[in-house]
Amino acid sequence: MIATFLDVLGWAFIGTGSFFLFVGGLGIIRLPDLYTRMHAAGVTDTLGAGLILAGLATQAPDWLVAVKLLAILIFLYMTSPTSSYALANSALFAGIRPVLAKKRRKKRASSASRHKGENES
Repeated sequence: MIATFLDVLGWAFIGTGSFFLFVGGLGIIRLPDLYTRMHAAGVTDTLGAGLILAGLATQAPDWLVAVKLLAILIFLYMTSPTSSYALANSALFAGIRPVLAKKRRKKRASSASRHKGENES
């Protein structure tokens, strides 16, 4: 009974993790700029791979294998957000701006010029 429950739980984790990896891969292809693509990659790496590792840990034949998989999972949860932050910070430092920031600046500049013309008349 417990073995069947662990099998179902493990396959549910593996299937859900695979879904998140697939959707994250689509996000990396479809999203417009570095920051949104990096967000898709970071979430995919953390959540998708984490669920797959948790599913594999429930399917492990020995407790030692499960402990090793959980150690990899903990390492992944610590390093993936840190590397995403470091990459985003260095991209921002290099002058790469998000796409939405450019659109907001253009919108703000055009609305400021419109308001400027209204104030003069």
